Amino acid sequence: MAFASRPRAPLLLGRLLGPVRARRWACVPAMDPRLRFAVELPDCTLAHFALGSDSAGDADASFAHPSFAHPDPRLAELLGPPGRSYSLCVPVAAGWDCGARVQAARLHQRLLHQLRRGAFQRCQLLRLLCYCPGDQIGGVQHGFLLRDPCHGPDTRRALLQLLSTCQEAERPHLGEFEADSQGALWQRLWALQEGAQLQVGCVRVVPAPEPVLHPVVPDLPNFVVFPDRDAGRAVLEECTPFIPEARAVLDLVDQCPKHIQKGKFPVIAIEGLDATGKTTVTQSVSESLKAVLLQSPPSHISQWRKIFDDEPSIIRRAFYSLGNYLVASEIAKESARCPVIVDRYWHSTASYAIATEVSGGLQHLPPVHHPVYQWPGDLLKPDLVLLLTVNPEERAQRLQGRGLEKTREEAELEANNVFRQKVNMSYLRMENPSCHVIDASPPREKVLETVLHLIQSTGN
Repeated sequence: MAFASRPRAPLLLGRLLGPVRARRWACVPAMDPRLRFAVELPDCTLAHFALGSDSAGDADASFAHPSFAHPDPRLAELLGPPGRSYSLCVPVAAGWDCGARVQAARLHQRLLHQLRRGAFQRCQLLRLLCYCPGDQIGGVQHGFLLRDPCHGPDTRRALLQLLSTCQEAERPHLGEFEADSQGALWQRLWALQEGAQLQVGCVRVVPAPEPVLHPVVPDLPNFVVFPDRDAGRAVLEECTPFIPEARAVLDLVDQCPKHIQKGKFPVIAIEGLDATGKTTVTQSVSESLKAVLLQSPPSHISQWRKIFDDEPSIIRRAFYSLGNYLVASEIAKESARCPVIVDRYWHSTASYAIATEVSGGLQHLPPVHHPVYQWPGDLLKPDLVLLLTVNPEERAQRLQGRGLEKTREEAELEANNVFRQKVNMSYLRMENPSCHVIDASPPREKVLETVLHLIQSTGN
């Protein structure tokens, strides 16, 4: 393969796309040497790489450290021959608003469904993030790395055809990875122009250091772990044109007063993964304390769970987040006359969101005491949060034969041990209030005794 004839991208853009289109393509990954990529490998580790110079003799000084002098063998195996790899990232713009985030998330989900069909079924599909270290919130592009083990001639054609189904303003960026005769890795960037495929850049792929924080962590409060009611509400407001139920949820939320206070009776939230005995314990505790038993999301919106569970994470989390505020309004009323037990509350919403969005293993979760683990300032706070746990083997045994319909996350808990560990670890890092861990493995009577004793001692 001859790289000497490779044109510099800005000149190519000016000639082929004109000034307006050139400006639009000026933000694509191949044009910004700061951009880094993080791909989640099958072993749940992350490989980071960057785009260097578009000249083989002009190494990027920012990657001149000796530890980056040689290619990461994992990258060579993933991006180089045999086979061929492609990157597909949903574009973002600086300062993008809530509506743009929702549309980008919907496009990402649509691409995910398409990349699991047809000509792509033989390919390995991995999560890919594109980010600028130190950039402001909203700068992460979510995408995919598609590894074709056979280097089939129809894969790029199918990808470009997939791009043609997207509106031009939201069209993802398609990169194709190659290795030259010296083993160096390159990324070619492709675009569609009036039905024709154009190469709009070619840059060197170089290893990059792992950032201190996972790239999505700064974005979590804007995307899935909403810090207040207004943040979740803004997301569902953008969904009303295509999800009629979103308006119904918003109308219910708007009927709830923003400033509410808990009554004189205790409020206990009980959390836990499926098959930890949460339903049994909540019912038993509520009967023992003559308490009202509430659930989040509450019954008057839980009928729409399936609709929102099928939506991208930002929409799904907004629904569950607002469900917490609806429950809070009920808690305020009921706790004035009796104790209240809540079957799941904010900790569930946040823990599942963090575990889903942060790719890789446990080591990539936000660190202890990170603000994302803090209870929202405008949400009614329980007096006590109990986290029921059982060992994985017993939980698997309890799940057998239940035959209940599973949400996306519940199915993931069963299939993915790392995801389950991330959910549990996120629970344990929650603060203000934190979770009191209860071993739910003993017989029901013993667990109930432990829970009631803890409630009574907390009340004293």
